[in-house]
Amino acid sequence: MTIEICIYGDGSIRCYVGGRIAASGGAVSFVGRERIARDVRQHGLRVTDWRGVDQRVSASALRFATTPELVSAANLVLVTVKSAATESAGVELAPLLQPDCVVVSFQNGLHNADALRALLPGRTVLAGMVSFNVVNRGAGDFHAGSDGGLEVERHASLAPFLSTFERAGLPLTQRCNMQAVQWAKLLLNLNNAINALADIPLKQQLSQRAYRRCLALAQREALSLLAAAGVEPAKLTPLPPRWIPALLATPDIVFRVVASRMLAIDPLARSSMWEDLQARRTTEVDYLNGEIVRLAERVGRQAPVNARLTQLIHDAERNGRAAMSAEALLAKLQAA
Repeated sequence: MTIEICIYGDGSIRCYVGGRIAASGGAVSFVGRERIARDVRQHGLRVTDWRGVDQRVSASALRFATTPELVSAANLVLVTVKSAATESAGVELAPLLQPDCVVVSFQNGLHNADALRALLPGRTVLAGMVSFNVVNRGAGDFHAGSDGGLEVERHASLAPFLSTFERAGLPLTQRCNMQAVQWAKLLLNLNNAINALADIPLKQQLSQRAYRRCLALAQREALSLLAAAGVEPAKLTPLPPRWIPALLATPDIVFRVVASRMLAIDPLARSSMWEDLQARRTTEVDYLNGEIVRLAERVGRQAPVNARLTQLIHDAERNGRAAMSAEALLAKLQAA
């Protein structure tokens, strides 16, 4: 079987994952924005990670388009669009996909795979998750700044593709309970808003107790609501999710020793929400912190901390980014 993979969407994850596949000899094509396509046509792709991976793919070896026709040749389509664009992606993909094409949603949030299934009846659509951070350094250079891998809903249809991802150094970890994994990732992603508001690199932000206390407040609120809803998030880190807020609140000297793995991040890494604010794009805050607010509504409670973070990000979208000190942000969240 000829394996053709198409990565449909925008953002740094698409270029990094696709670049790793292409660098290992895999057949991969890209569908995305003209801005990124122009960079790639001029510079090719360079993909690096904080542990020393450094691979280049020449522009002539890449298939990069801004219209979706390339997906018609694919056996596997990885959807990486922002959550708000999921519906339009499904509508665009529906008439082009091969009948036996497998679709994986590598998107933030909880419900994108369900939305795609509704728009792509009869197709195999699987939920997935990217657990590492990627920064677009410009000129076709994409850098993974933290540990992690690719996780996907377990399904027999993935068998033909596993070796391709293994060769690329990005093995697919298959999970039986993908919803628990997505909730666990969302708990970690509650920091995206805090990092964007801090306007500093992730490692620097997580090294400051007051910023960590902001994340601890958001996570405790979310964990309480998940317990009320009968949801148990998966264990993605050495500690169970319910223990992480207490660790975050420890003094800096303790945190540096006990949570050294959490600080094992490239010094330049930042959240994708920070990148969106920089580019004056709409963020995914409604699909992250906003998801906690909707969960609270479903169980008849409130989520004031995550509601305030959502509001602060929307304010930054409208008014332009403004760096907030750790103390100022913590005061706003405690007041909520």
